[in-house]
Amino acid sequence: MSSRSRLKQLIAVIFTLFSFIAGSVLVQAQTQGGTLNLGLFQAPRHLNSGVQSGMATAIPAAQLFASLLRYDEEWNPQPYLATEWEWSEDGKTFTAKLRDDAVFHDGEPITSEDVAFSIMAAKKHHPFNGMFNVVESVDTPDPHTVVFNLEQPHPALLIALSPGLSPILPKHIYDDGQELSNHPRNSEDVVGSGPFKFKSFAPGKEIVLERFDDFFIEDRPYLDRVVFQVNEDQTTLFLGLQQGNLQVVPFISDVSILQMVEADPSVDMTERGYEGVGSLHWLAINTAKEPFDDVRVRQAIAYAIDRDFIIEALTNGFGGRADGPIISSSPYATDDRKVYELDLEKAGALLDEAGYEADADGTRFSAVIDIVPGVPFGKISAEYIRQQLRKIGIDAQLRTSADFPSWAQRIANHDFDMTTDSVFNWGDPVIGVHRTYLSSNIRNVIWTNTQSYKNDRVDELLAQAAVELDDEKRKELYKEFQQIVAEEVPIIHTSESPVRTLFRPEVGNVPQSIWGTLSPFDEVYIEK
Repeated sequence: MSSRSRLKQLIAVIFTLFSFIAGSVLVQAQTQGGTLNLGLFQAPRHLNSGVQSGMATAIPAAQLFASLLRYDEEWNPQPYLATEWEWSEDGKTFTAKLRDDAVFHDGEPITSEDVAFSIMAAKKHHPFNGMFNVVESVDTPDPHTVVFNLEQPHPALLIALSPGLSPILPKHIYDDGQELSNHPRNSEDVVGSGPFKFKSFAPGKEIVLERFDDFFIEDRPYLDRVVFQVNEDQTTLFLGLQQGNLQVVPFISDVSILQMVEADPSVDMTERGYEGVGSLHWLAINTAKEPFDDVRVRQAIAYAIDRDFIIEALTNGFGGRADGPIISSSPYATDDRKVYELDLEKAGALLDEAGYEADADGTRFSAVIDIVPGVPFGKISAEYIRQQLRKIGIDAQLRTSADFPSWAQRIANHDFDMTTDSVFNWGDPVIGVHRTYLSSNIRNVIWTNTQSYKNDRVDELLAQAAVELDDEKRKELYKEFQQIVAEEVPIIHTSESPVRTLFRPEVGNVPQSIWGTLSPFDEVYIEK
C-alpha cells in the first residue's frame, strides 16, 4: 500500500471515529435532561407501593424505589438490584446476589438486610397476600446475598419481585417501631433507591421527583425531573396533552378519548405495556343467591351477551375479546375452553330448564346490576347487558353508588346480584386470579371471591399450579381451571379493557415492557 493510500485510510478512520463521537454527543444531547409531566386520574394516598396496591401508587413508587428484578416485553425477568439468582432443586429456596454499588437516596448502601426487611414488610402489609404468603423467612448470609426460605415452591415469586409490587425499602428509616402502612415517611421526605428521588408531594394535586445522580445504572436516568399532575377528569388530562402541558397519560380506557387521540396527530398512544397488568372487564355474579346459584341461569346470562358487539360498538374496536379468567396476553391463557356466542334461544331454553318460565308479560324474574363507579365502560356495558337480559325475560335494574367506597362496601358484603367491575390479573395468576376463585378466599373484602364461588376441583388445580415449577405442567393445570370456570361462569367476562398510554411524539422510550408505566423511567427521554 502506498503512503498516499495509507494516508487516505487514516483520514477515513479518523473521520469515522469523529462521526461516531459526534453522533454519540448528539444522541446524549438529545436524550439527556428535561422534565416529563405525567397525568394521573387517580390520586395516591401515599407513595409506598410495598403496602398499597394500585396504579396511582405504583407508577411514582417505581421511580422512587428499586426492586430486585424488572421485566422485558417477553415476560423475561431482568437484573435490577439483583445481578443473578437461582432456585434450589426442590424449589423451596431462592437465592439472589445484589449489586454492591447501589445506595439509597440518602447515601446509605443497600444491603441484604434492607431486602429481608422489605419482603417481610410486604408479606404483612401488602393486600396481595399471594405474593409472599409462603415466605417463611429471608436470610442474609452477607451484605449482598439474600436467601428466601419458602414453605413450598412458589413460581410466582419472580413476578412479585417487580418494581410496582415489591419496592426495596430503607430499613434504617422504616424499622423504627411505627406502623408501616401509615408511616409518615410514606408521604414525606421519602427515601428510596430508584432513578428519581423525592422532591415534594401535594396529596391529590402533584408529585415532584428529581434525578438521582448516584443511581446505580451509569448515565441514567436521562430525565432531570418527573412531575405527576393529578386530575380525576380524564378529558382534562387529554387536553393537557394536546396543549403540551403534559407529555404522558397512562391507563386511559375512555373510548371517547381514544377516538379523539386517533384524530389528533399531536398525541400518540400505545396498547403495549399492559400485558402484566392484565385488565379485564366483567360481570360478576353472586352465586350464593337464588336464582344465580343455578349454573343454567348463569349460562343463560352468558348466552344473552354479544361480546363481539361489545368490542365493536361499545369499545369502538379498542377492546379485546375476553372469554376466560386469564387475559390473552398471559402465557397461561388458553383458547381450549367453552365460548359463549350470542344465542337468545338457547338462553331461554336454559332458563326454562331451570324452572324460571316467563309469565304473561314475558318476565321470568327480576335482578339488580350494580355499576362500578369511576369506570365509564362499567356504566355503558351495564346498560347494554340490561337490554339483553330483558330479551330473555330477566327484568334487570341498574344501581349506582354514591362513590367507589360505597360500591366496594356493598360488594364486599356480598349484598348484590350482579355487578360490573374492572380487575387486574397482576402478572401471575397466583397474584391476581386465584383471589377471585378460591373458596378459601370468600371474604368480606373487595376483589376477593365476593362471588361466593365454590368448586373443589378448582381449589385443587389452583393449589397445584401455585407450587408447580415446570411451566408446561403449570399451563396444563391452568387450562383445566379455565375450562371449569368457563363452564360454570361465576363471572362473565365481557372484554379485555381498551387501556392505552397516551403520549406526545417527543417522548422517547415510553415504557412498553409487560409492566409499562409501572416500570422505572430511567430510559425515558424527551427529544430536544
